[in-house]
Amino acid sequence: MPRDAPIARSGPRRHWQRPDWLPHRHARDVDEAKERRGFLAFLGPGLITGAADDDPSGIATYSQVGAQFGYGMTWLLLFSFPLMAGIQEISGRIGRVTGQGIAGNVDDHYSPWLLRFIVLLLIVANTINLGADLGAMGAGVKLVIGGSAQLYVVLLAVLCAGLEIFVQYQRYASILKWLTLALFAYVATVLIVDVHWGEVAFATFVPHIQWKTDFLTSVVAVLGTTISPYLFFWQASEEAEDEQIDPKARPLVDAPEQAPREIRRIRLDTWTGMGLSNLISWCIIVTAGATLAAHNVTDIQTSEQAAQALRPIAGDLAFFVFALGIVGTGLLAIPVLAGSAAYALAEMLHWPAGLSERPRQAKAFYATIAIGTLLGVGFNFVSIDPIKALFWTAVINGVVAVPLMIVMMIMTMQPKVMGDFTLQRPLWALGWLSTAVMTLTVAAMFATWGQ
Repeated sequence: MPRDAPIARSGPRRHWQRPDWLPHRHARDVDEAKERRGFLAFLGPGLITGAADDDPSGIATYSQVGAQFGYGMTWLLLFSFPLMAGIQEISGRIGRVTGQGIAGNVDDHYSPWLLRFIVLLLIVANTINLGADLGAMGAGVKLVIGGSAQLYVVLLAVLCAGLEIFVQYQRYASILKWLTLALFAYVATVLIVDVHWGEVAFATFVPHIQWKTDFLTSVVAVLGTTISPYLFFWQASEEAEDEQIDPKARPLVDAPEQAPREIRRIRLDTWTGMGLSNLISWCIIVTAGATLAAHNVTDIQTSEQAAQALRPIAGDLAFFVFALGIVGTGLLAIPVLAGSAAYALAEMLHWPAGLSERPRQAKAFYATIAIGTLLGVGFNFVSIDPIKALFWTAVINGVVAVPLMIVMMIMTMQPKVMGDFTLQRPLWALGWLSTAVMTLTVAAMFATWGQ
């Protein structure tokens, strides 16, 4: 076939597809490799997405909630788990069924102005969040070994961007999966401190709601941290990427015979990843409740403040493990924040994109990752209040999440997008419930604004 020959493809249009003459960066038999490696090999985009949700900014939110309300909000994580898992499974299905990410599908089927609005706000929110996470990681390293937090910010940014740009995709995905082990620092922390487990069990399974502004604001913060647009974009794009690098795989609209196995895998991967994410969030709230709230330390604004406050109460070991967890989770979250924005922008502008591409084959895509990380570094060298910045990130994420989730739910019920793989009723109902809860959350956020 000539190199400039068009590529025939049924189903939704993909903005860029690798020609047959261009070798895959990863061209092994993926199925046999996965079978050799066992169960964990089937965990990928969903596991990484769930783990990335517990970024340093999220740790700060959960620590603050635990310090302020003790165990009283642990029930919210049990409540949010199926909502989070449902909308993320829908995101993963979009990528695997159509062979492209959310931005590409919105571009194919909806107004370009809607896509531009969503992508612009996503980039702004991700950049602020990325900067805050880098700052928290730098502060976390400083807590452990001393030195300059700003220097660590620069070094960590170079490390994260370098791995994302220059390391082979399969190896890089494996690194991200191993980094999810950093989350277990917070399981270790909750086992170190003195916890009243009977009170925790009661608070987790028996919801207690306070109709007060600070409580409702914290509910908004937790749900806004748990259900975030960048996670939707990342998981959909990674599912599409995994399909593209597997020589045997095709978008499910083109290869419906692959659907039963792939849909089961997406469900297992996603619910495992989101379950891990919510378990870690629960552990952080319990840790803060057992230590900080029990000693009336309620003014916690950042993850590093939480680590520092733990030291005199729970001892050096709890402090050390908690601080290391901040750095480990940041190493996982930074690539997801930078990468999700790059995927969205590349699909909107029809650039070659994908972490499986060499830098010279997807220059603009990788440049977006580098520039986004650089802007995040710059965030830590200007006088911007990180607490206010994260507040605005929550506002922007809320503004993006609601219309995006509505579009996703409409899109996944349309055969012109999903072919024969429109959502079944249980997942459809769960997705709309998640959308409704997020809509109420954003409405509550604006209702309590300034109070």
